Amino acid sequence: MKLIADSGSTKTQWCLVENGLIIKDILTNGINPFYQTEKEIITDLENQLLPELENSTIPEIHFYGAGCSFPEKKALVKNAILQFFPKADIEIESDLLGAARSLFQHEKGIACILGTGSNSCFYDGNEIVQNVSPLGFILGDEGSGAVLGKLLIADCLKKQLPDWLSEKLLDEYELTPAQILENVYKKPFPNRFLAKFSPFILEHIEEPSIFNLVYDSFDSFLARNVMQYPLEEIKVGFIGSIAHYFRDTLEIVASERGIVISEIAKSPMDGLLKYHA
Repeated sequence: MKLIADSGSTKTQWCLVENGLIIKDILTNGINPFYQTEKEIITDLENQLLPELENSTIPEIHFYGAGCSFPEKKALVKNAILQFFPKADIEIESDLLGAARSLFQHEKGIACILGTGSNSCFYDGNEIVQNVSPLGFILGDEGSGAVLGKLLIADCLKKQLPDWLSEKLLDEYELTPAQILENVYKKPFPNRFLAKFSPFILEHIEEPSIFNLVYDSFDSFLARNVMQYPLEEIKVGFIGSIAHYFRDTLEIVASERGIVISEIAKSPMDGLLKYHA
């Protein structure tokens, strides 16, 4: 029996697998050691994951998570999981390696994540050999849900959107400018707060100001990240909710950059189940 987890900043999907079949599919809050302490992760696991597993004996755990690129962050997550599975063989890897394994298995390719955050890498079929640092939603994360939300909110508050659209946005989410600033600058997980405006952006993608916002952010992601890898005869794949739901715009932008996208998947889990079969 294996437990395989894919964790972003917003949610974590846990699949309990036995003989290649999913026994249980569980969703919990996102786990990100850049934003959470070990104690906070332990609390989430205890309250959300453990009750769903019903004392299952799990000898093998593969956890792929946002924020798990550095040894000290991997150790933090591993220590939290060990509190409940002290005898398990636990592998902690980045969500980026999870995306690469899911998209390409043991072949080389350029793996991209467009979800709450964004990231990319050149994968040689075994490991990540080149990575342009995403830098988070303040300095980077181009094309991500958090950055799209940040751009939308900034345009709204600086009156760069049509008046009717700004009014609809504030009314639909029941927000005032003061509440927005408090959520971004004072409350935890501002990236989650900003990413939650993605459905509104998708709903109004035909509005020129919104389309241009998304187009420019995707183009920035390709120019500042993907174009730095060797592209000749290399597959380029995308994983994440933003890539999935905005695929039409993403494919337009990629095509104009001369990039052919080999695959767009909402989640890496199907590919990871195949990889760990």
